[in-house]
Amino acid sequence: MELDVRHLRVLCAIADTGSVRKAARRLGMTQPSLTTQLHRIERTVGGRLFTRERTGSRPTALGHSVLSRARPVITEMDALVAAARAEAAGPGRRRLRIGSVGSRAVPAWLRRIHDRLPETDTTIHIDISAIALLHLVAAEQLDTAFVHESEGFPLHVPAGTEQRVLLAREPQFVALAETHPAAGRPVVGLADLAHDTWMVDPTADHEYAALRRVFAEAGLDPRIVQVRDNATAAELVASGEAVRPCQPTSPPGPGTVLRPVHGDPLAVRLLLTWRPDTVGGPALDGLWDDLRHAYLGLAGGNPVYRDWLRRHNRSLHTLLTPTGPPA
Repeated sequence: MELDVRHLRVLCAIADTGSVRKAARRLGMTQPSLTTQLHRIERTVGGRLFTRERTGSRPTALGHSVLSRARPVITEMDALVAAARAEAAGPGRRRLRIGSVGSRAVPAWLRRIHDRLPETDTTIHIDISAIALLHLVAAEQLDTAFVHESEGFPLHVPAGTEQRVLLAREPQFVALAETHPAAGRPVVGLADLAHDTWMVDPTADHEYAALRRVFAEAGLDPRIVQVRDNATAAELVASGEAVRPCQPTSPPGPGTVLRPVHGDPLAVRLLLTWRPDTVGGPALDGLWDDLRHAYLGLAGGNPVYRDWLRRHNRSLHTLLTPTGPPA
């Protein structure tokens, strides 16, 4: 069997989801057929690419090596198809390729862009890794990207790109079960959660390291586990098995509450990145204004975030600057 891009997507799906079952669901395949496909791929390359553990599938050393080469191939193939489609659409069809980390602001941002630019072919690429998104902008595979930067771990700005700060310091709240002893408090302290298990997503840039730094500065050493499946993480929080950091614009899930942390030790910086040769001037200002209003709409609709603003003597009007300072 000769490997093709379809096989490389299978490997990346297993690595990204952490299990063959979840990868099969993402790819629209049955688990047995995907398992058979994986075995054929492993026979072709001559070795095991994943270890099968009780908690899921993890890449072997050979798997990491193959994945490091597979991802650029997939990215280049996607770029080839996107470029071909744009050319087939004709020179009069404008296009805008947007990237973003996971954020509830994205749908509202896209709606505003579609309303303002109805004749533009707008696409969205979501990736939990800000670093990966910045590389895609630098490689001219995205025109702009909305990213988060963990406090204490600045992102490297690739050559040929520019950044603007949407929010210099966004506090990160904590999600916990509504039955948690601290759930009745309007603000919780880190010490109140020192004996809880904390969860982070291992694919999020620096999230684990940033949380470790905050606990070390507080003289605490809680257990931190890495869970990449968002649905599982939400269920663990609701059951009281763990707590996790979350964006202040997030709504509480079933059986959970969101609470600010005393002193706001956890924070990120929100940035918009772009290439000046493709996005600039009025086009950039329009994208910026769309994103700004999308974020403010979320903040204004979240009572926990509004209460945090009130306690800090801040208002929605002053939360984000109209144009934002350079990064």
